[in-house]
Amino acid sequence: MPEIRKDGVVDRWVVFSPERLRRPLQYNLHPLDDADGQPDPFVEGRESYTPPEVLAIRNPGSAPNGPGWKVRVVPNLFPALRVEGELHKEAVGLYDKMSGVGAHEVVIETPLAEVELEQQPLENIVNVLKAYRARLADLTRDTRFHYLFAFKNVGALAGASMRHAHSQIIALPVIPPNLREKLNAAKKYYAQKDRNLFEDILKAELKSGERLVFQNAGYGAFCPFASRFMFEVAIMPRQQRASFTACTDHELVLLADILQKVLMAYRTGLERPSYNLILHTAPVRWRSIEEWDTVEHDFRWHIEIFPRLSGVAGFEFGTGFYINAMFPEDAAKFLREVKTDA
Repeated sequence: MPEIRKDGVVDRWVVFSPERLRRPLQYNLHPLDDADGQPDPFVEGRESYTPPEVLAIRNPGSAPNGPGWKVRVVPNLFPALRVEGELHKEAVGLYDKMSGVGAHEVVIETPLAEVELEQQPLENIVNVLKAYRARLADLTRDTRFHYLFAFKNVGALAGASMRHAHSQIIALPVIPPNLREKLNAAKKYYAQKDRNLFEDILKAELKSGERLVFQNAGYGAFCPFASRFMFEVAIMPRQQRASFTACTDHELVLLADILQKVLMAYRTGLERPSYNLILHTAPVRWRSIEEWDTVEHDFRWHIEIFPRLSGVAGFEFGTGFYINAMFPEDAAKFLREVKTDA
C-alpha cells in the first residue's frame, strides 16, 4: 500500500509507492513491445492488457473493453496512489504521515501506436479533453480527495515510461504546495486590487505580444515572463473558470486548437522534445475552505507546458531558483515563426 509522508522541515509531502518499480520501460525498444517483449498494451485490440475501462469515447455499437474506441481511460496498473481504503492520518514521533489513498488513471489518447496527440484530428484532441473533464468531475464526488489534476509526460527525459500517446489523472488527499502558492498569490492580488491576477497577466501578454505564441477566441498561449525552462508555454483561458470541469464543449474545441498548435511548434521547431504538460485547476471542495473563499473569482485554471531541453541540477534543488538559457521573448518569437499545420 502506498504511503504519504510529510517532510519535517518544509511544507512538502512525499508519496512512497514501491509498486512503481515494476513499471515497464518501453524506451529504446521496438515501438510495439514493452520491457518484457510483450505487445503495447494501449493499442486497439489489446484491451485485455489493461484494467477495465472507467470511461471510453467509442464508435456507436462497440462494446466496453473491446475494439472500437477513440479515447479510453483505465486505472493505472502501477498506481502511485490506490483508490481502495480509508484515509488515515497519524503521527510518527514528530513526523506526520497518511495512507496513500487517491486515484491514478491513464488516459489512452489514441488506439494507434506511434501517433502523438498533436498529430491527431482536432476532433480526437477534443475527445481527450472531454475525457479529462468527465473523469475530473466524477472523481470530485469522492470526499477523500482534495485535489485533482491531469498531466502528460512525453519522452524518457520527462519521466514517461510508455511511448504510446497517453496522459494521466491523479487525485490527492492533500492540496500540494505548488497549488497553494498559486491560490495564495491569487487571493492576495484579488484582495488588494479587486481584480483577477490571471486575467491581468493574460491581458498584459495579449497587449504586449512580445511573449505571445498563439491566440484564438478562447485562449492565449505565451512564454511566461519568468519562464523556468526554455520554450516554456502557458495556456490561459480568456473566460473566467476556476475549475476545468466548468468548461463548455465549445471552449474545449478552442483549447484543442491552440494546444495542437503549441505541440506542433515543439514537434517541428524543436524536433520532438521530451516535455511535461500540467493542467492546474481549483481544489475539489474550495467552497468549504475558508482560506480560499474567493477562488471562484480570483483563481483561473490553466495549462503549463515545458520542454525538457536542459536538466534540473544542484543549483535548482539547492535554491528553488531556475536557470534558463533563453529569454521568453526570444523563445516566443521562435515558436511563432514555426510552421504548425497539423
